[in-house]
Amino acid sequence: MMKRREFITLLGGAAAWPRAARAQQVSKIYRVGLFFSSTPPAEMAGPDPIIPPARAFLHGLRDLGYIEGRNLILERRTAEGKFERIPEIAAELVGRNPDAVVTGGGNFLAQALQRVSKTVPIVMPDSDDPVEAGLVASLARPGGNITGFMGNTGPEFEAKRLELLKEGFPEAIRVAYLAMKDIWQGPAGQHVQAAARTLGVTLMYAEHSPDNYADAFALMIQDRPDALLVSRHGANFVNRQLIADFAAKQPIPGMYPYRDSVIAGGLMSYGVNVVELFRRAAGLVDKIVKGTKPGDIPIERPTKIELVINLKSANAQGLTISPTLFARADEVIE
Repeated sequence: MMKRREFITLLGGAAAWPRAARAQQVSKIYRVGLFFSSTPPAEMAGPDPIIPPARAFLHGLRDLGYIEGRNLILERRTAEGKFERIPEIAAELVGRNPDAVVTGGGNFLAQALQRVSKTVPIVMPDSDDPVEAGLVASLARPGGNITGFMGNTGPEFEAKRLELLKEGFPEAIRVAYLAMKDIWQGPAGQHVQAAARTLGVTLMYAEHSPDNYADAFALMIQDRPDALLVSRHGANFVNRQLIADFAAKQPIPGMYPYRDSVIAGGLMSYGVNVVELFRRAAGLVDKIVKGTKPGDIPIERPTKIELVINLKSANAQGLTISPTLFARADEVIE
């Protein structure tokens, strides 16, 4: 027969089991990758990174209870503009067995990761059309290991931004298109070129690499375009201050894809709030580490695309934006 003291001891131990299980669950450490293409490592570092998307993502995780050094290991990676290193970095990152990887813009980083693993969950906060890229089966039912948000409505998005630039500056006949070769030759570039023909605009291609804008800037100084259209690419987000400063010095009225470029002094932008998408990406990571398969999380199309105008920059550069476009602005920075 079990003695009373032994029974109480056993009962007390049993009562402690759920508490121990809960403690073990709370103390689980999640490993999450953050993979950018062009951002300098120093701008991704620390609890409050300099680069706004990384900072927003980290703050989003923090709001959900994920704290570095406590229950989160954040594997920060960047190709620093050396795109030839992306496959190597993707393989190394997947080798760390992360619970999820968040990629910094576009599709090419997710493509590199998916070539290495079809199982590691990937979150794309600012993707181009992932269906057309072959990354997912559909937006509603992605399947596979990828989910996220679309940062634009498709390649015609670039053409729309050229239309708005022309509306803002009807006298602009020669427009420089600052873009990398893959953008110029791809669907986005093709839509821009078609729109230019329709609008009666001569499009001047100003090619740049992720970390070299010197030749593109020299071409614009020599040929003096009437306006500047900046392509939607992670490298142009990272170098937003460099580009905005160059345009202001000329001065050339510019249309940017990112609100943050306008905050940096650029004239106007038309696009989604990328920083907010990265903050929301933290919620997707939370769902995934709690057991939801990325392929079961629909990829959202952009629901709000904002036209932002920096009136302060316009006045400083002596530029006058057409009243019709000015009246359509969602936000005016004064």
